[in-house]
Amino acid sequence: MWQVVGQDRTLLLLQRSLEKGAIAHAYLFTGPPHVGKMTLALNLAQALNCEASEPPCGDCSSCQRIGSAKHADVQIIGLTSAGNTGEAKTRTEISINQIRQVQHQANLPPFEGKCKVFIIDGAEHLSIEAANCLLKTLEEPVGRVVFILLTANDSLLPATVISRCQRLELLPIATGEVETALSGCWGIEPQKAKLLARLCHGCFGWALSAALDDSLLEQRSERLDRLLDIIIGDYEERFTYAAELADQFSRRRGLVWEILDLWLDFWRDLLLVKVGFGEAITNVDLEAKLADLARDFSLVEIRAVISSLQAAGDELQQNANPRLVLEVLMLGMPRGQGDRVIR
Repeated sequence: MWQVVGQDRTLLLLQRSLEKGAIAHAYLFTGPPHVGKMTLALNLAQALNCEASEPPCGDCSSCQRIGSAKHADVQIIGLTSAGNTGEAKTRTEISINQIRQVQHQANLPPFEGKCKVFIIDGAEHLSIEAANCLLKTLEEPVGRVVFILLTANDSLLPATVISRCQRLELLPIATGEVETALSGCWGIEPQKAKLLARLCHGCFGWALSAALDDSLLEQRSERLDRLLDIIIGDYEERFTYAAELADQFSRRRGLVWEILDLWLDFWRDLLLVKVGFGEAITNVDLEAKLADLARDFSLVEIRAVISSLQAAGDELQQNANPRLVLEVLMLGMPRGQGDRVIR
């Protein structure tokens, strides 16, 4: 059975292609992180190798082995891979050597299944040489081989690579649909399901991960506590934190983006509360705190912070000096009253 949630149009297209035997030799799944791209890619790999009459069944040996990442004919290529010692190793780009290995393996017949499937996770991280090498493979498709490229930003891929793939866009799904799936299919307590459905912004994978792993919500709480400290903190504390974030940005950019997105949600919620539209907030577990804190700031101040956060994000995307960008952000943030920031 297909496990991806909320992508009915894409599923219908793939099911019809399977029924007609008209599967493309290469697909490009694009959409925000955690929207279901990898789940859909693995489901398609299962469907192509399934032993049942209505694939993917999820129960046959092939489906089970693909689901547990043990199938010889289904490989995931990405930034993280196992080194010679078995430990995970993270690269900054997908190298030409990785793609050359794929080329070699693609020319061999399937070992234990019906079809070889190569899933390139984070295809936007292909090096120029790797992308050109992959292009040659896509231009000369081999029978019983399917490539599935996953990306959160296909604008970073060469147009020539995109043109050789069937592009399928996975869109964020409605909050109510996420909440219903969490409660109905996974048995998540209604209040928690409501919170996760708001926090995930339509990306079901994140909501499910947070439902099964409490550390994600604990991490969110720690980051929000730090934000509240910054709101009432002096310039020394703010500039110290700006330096910490800038240092992290040089090593783990994704982590800093997550923090800035969390801050943007928080200030957007303050704006909604300020204008009397609190039922639309994202952080539903902080409704009382937001209502109290909103008294400290004018509507103009809140809107200015939101604009500053958006501007900081744009500047970081353009490779501006991260420490300078973050210091300017901290400098322009209004200060709240300590007695209103209640943990």
